[in-house]
Amino acid sequence: MLDLGTSFLASVSRDPHATAIVDGDLRLTYADWLPRISAIVAGLDALGIEHGDHLVCLLQNRWEAATLHWACQFAGIILTPLNWRTTSEELDFCLADAGAVALAYDDSAASAVRGSETAAKLPRIRVGIAEPGETAFADLLNATAPEATPRANADAWSLMLYTSGTTSRPKGVPRRHRAERAAAIAHVAQNLYRRGECTLGVMPLYHTMGVRSLLAMSLIGGTFVCLRRFDVPAALAAIERDRISNLYLVPTLYHDLVHHPLFASTDVSSVRKLGFAGAPMTDGLLQTLQAAFRPDLFVNHYGSSEIYTYTINDDAPRKPGCAGRAGLNQMIRVVDLNDPLVPAATGQEGEIAALLAGDEAFEGYWRRPEADARALRDGWFLTGDTGYFDADGDLFVTGRVDDMIITGGENVSPVEIENCLSLHPAVAEVAVVGLPDARWGKIVTAFIKRRGTVEPDELDAFCRRSGLAPYKRPRRIVFVDDIPKSPVGKLLRRKLVAGDYTPETSKDSNV
Repeated sequence: MLDLGTSFLASVSRDPHATAIVDGDLRLTYADWLPRISAIVAGLDALGIEHGDHLVCLLQNRWEAATLHWACQFAGIILTPLNWRTTSEELDFCLADAGAVALAYDDSAASAVRGSETAAKLPRIRVGIAEPGETAFADLLNATAPEATPRANADAWSLMLYTSGTTSRPKGVPRRHRAERAAAIAHVAQNLYRRGECTLGVMPLYHTMGVRSLLAMSLIGGTFVCLRRFDVPAALAAIERDRISNLYLVPTLYHDLVHHPLFASTDVSSVRKLGFAGAPMTDGLLQTLQAAFRPDLFVNHYGSSEIYTYTINDDAPRKPGCAGRAGLNQMIRVVDLNDPLVPAATGQEGEIAALLAGDEAFEGYWRRPEADARALRDGWFLTGDTGYFDADGDLFVTGRVDDMIITGGENVSPVEIENCLSLHPAVAEVAVVGLPDARWGKIVTAFIKRRGTVEPDELDAFCRRSGLAPYKRPRRIVFVDDIPKSPVGKLLRRKLVAGDYTPETSKDSNV
């Protein structure tokens, strides 16, 4: 397996004049981009950042962030990207946890960096106007440098992502060059990408979806069109202007795209392949996207930072909610919720486990033996997700182990109820959780953002007509202004359980 630096050189050799990256008015071919990457490698050398060191970065999706990513692959530096919305406290934790030797950031994270005691002690690279004691990215870029030579091998660490889980302490997920490249090759194959594809680079480069899009495009002489933060008019303009051929987004961003007033007047005919990951997609949104784009391929990609691809369903609308079958580099099983060594029967809900020997897999968390002890069992990774295999052998993901609602002794999956309610024309978004109840233990509660007039009794009747079992029907419905989500569009059910939401009216509705 090639290391990623050599892989990029192969791309330059294969497609030197293909457009590699677009950021506003900036357009660089692979041949144009290599000298800039080489300059950053030399600049990192000058700052004393060495092979095996962690470089933390807080950058929006801009060409400088992608350039730094590739420079670290050449230099053997472990790029450690964080959410640019992070707080000073979170930044302090991650800098110390990673043992970072330097930090790169732009204006979006300036406040967090200024408030970080640890950041103040480290060399800092600033994209934008550097403050005293900092190094400007532009100065590194403008230096004359020889063409970069790859210093890492396929077994070297490539980057370390931090999970955005529900715990207070994020977990580092170190990944090797060979795992990253294997994941990118599989991504190309599983999405049927052709040479010269063009993708919208809006999924953040601190998230595995963004990294995979960047690497996959490099393998096929493709174009990565930067969008620094998600903005629907800007995204639609980029799709039309740059003739984007594939989209790989979380469901929330798709929802915002197709429901924006500008969508109807935008030429999206160049988009022939849709892919989604990061969260389940409701049946209602699947139908809307299929009608709006009529894509040649519509992929549900189920995976994680730890093991990039679990399963692939390459015809998502045909079997809504189905996550498909194991990806090219993986094996999957469903195990008993009470005993991870016992396989679940067909149709039985259990915890989803993925094979650690897969080519895309990580090898354990960074300095978190207690997390390894919980998640790694006999060569398998316990994902924390619940699901089941149907009679066809296809996987259905029903939620998180921690999200399972136990009401009156019955296990209820929130995803099934969300899919049902999403099909009502007046429901824009929906999230289902279990709230404490003295009699039932938990009651099924639906939080709904309306797009039209609808009342709880009507929604209850809709669930009844849809065939939802009585014990699964929401006993309480709360109308809200917005459903809380993470920066990459993941539903944050824990905030709803904690009461961290804004009701649409001053009075909750009950059924």
